[in-house]
Amino acid sequence: MTPNNSGTQSARSTRDEALQATVQATELTRSYAKEALDQAEDKIRELRGSVDPMVDKLADTAQKLARQSMDMATEAKHKAQESLARYTDVTTKYVSEQPLRSVLIAAAVGAAVALLVAAARSNKRY
Repeated sequence: MTPNNSGTQSARSTRDEALQATVQATELTRSYAKEALDQAEDKIRELRGSVDPMVDKLADTAQKLARQSMDMATEAKHKAQESLARYTDVTTKYVSEQPLRSVLIAAAVGAAVALLVAAARSNKRY
């Protein structure tokens, strides 16, 4: 073997070893990258699985609150109607039992409102 031939073989051997090491490093990197991507995908599926029920729960809670609000508004409406009916009955009874007094009260209230309107008009400056 000649020294030149020996150096060429040594360079080729080193080159082949470097190439083999590069291939192995590339394969190892691909393997790690694939494993990391698989883990990330699993984590995303897990998160998606936990987020969907939370969204459903929030939607259910919002619907319950809306339903409760509507029920409360309906109840308040009924109470107001009952109070108005009660006051109407009391007023009607009073007017039928004391018609003269009712007319005098109505006239006094009308006069007071007329005086207030007149005073408000006279205080306006145009």
